[in-house]
Amino acid sequence: MKQPTVILLLSCPDQKGIVASISNFIFKYNGNILSLDQYAVQPDNILFMRVEWDLDGFSISREDIEEVFRPLAERFTMKWSLHFSDHVHRMAIFASQHLHCFHDLLMRRQMGELNGDIVLAISNHLDLKPTAEQFNIPFKYYPITADTKELQEEKELLDLEERRVDLIVLARYMQILSPSLVHKYPHRIINIHHSFLPAFAGGSPYRQAYERGVKVIGATSHYVTDQLDEGPIIAQDVIKVSHKDSVEHMKMKGADIERVVLARAVRLHLERRILICRSKTIIFD
Repeated sequence: MKQPTVILLLSCPDQKGIVASISNFIFKYNGNILSLDQYAVQPDNILFMRVEWDLDGFSISREDIEEVFRPLAERFTMKWSLHFSDHVHRMAIFASQHLHCFHDLLMRRQMGELNGDIVLAISNHLDLKPTAEQFNIPFKYYPITADTKELQEEKELLDLEERRVDLIVLARYMQILSPSLVHKYPHRIINIHHSFLPAFAGGSPYRQAYERGVKVIGATSHYVTDQLDEGPIIAQDVIKVSHKDSVEHMKMKGADIERVVLARAVRLHLERRILICRSKTIIFD
């Protein structure tokens, strides 16, 4: 089993001495830096950084690192957070009737690719239930209409809180979450959808794309905000198509790329490789 590491994420006004001061802090307490990635946004003059170091041999206990590091953070006016690689996230997956992303996340977790436990599956349809039960994942069925949406989301929130969920993954969940639910999990809800927006909006995007003769299709995964499909983008990818591809072939290719892109976004979040810069993300991969 890998030894646990410490991960420091920070942003602050860019100035001389930040990297040296953090490196000296880690060296002073017998730490070994495994990776240090930084990026300065101009002309805003903001520095973003991710630092990871060994916990083994580090002379400050993990419970006291925050307290000891705080004076240095205050000196440089940092917004910062500390994390540990052995923390196992507790995930809830929401899905509707398209189950390819749900199945993919289950198998990746089964193979040890994702450092998170899937502790809850929620759906507005029953299609998800057999697979969730096969993998011993608690399943909750909440059919949603305009009249029941508010009440059903209140029940969902209780389920999420009861199971101490810290990340929600919308694996092709075909419902719009209300602002009250989104606000409970800021930058902790990840969505996936095709990348045709805003060009081919509506219920048949692949048909529209086929009729326009597009040459690439893709997928976008992003954090969920109040603005529909406009949250900070985490991962995107594309795949080529041609006149030989039918609408059904395009849908199959689209499902393939959605699996990959959503898994990548979830992995980046679980490994603490994302910082938010207003409406976009800084990715340390």
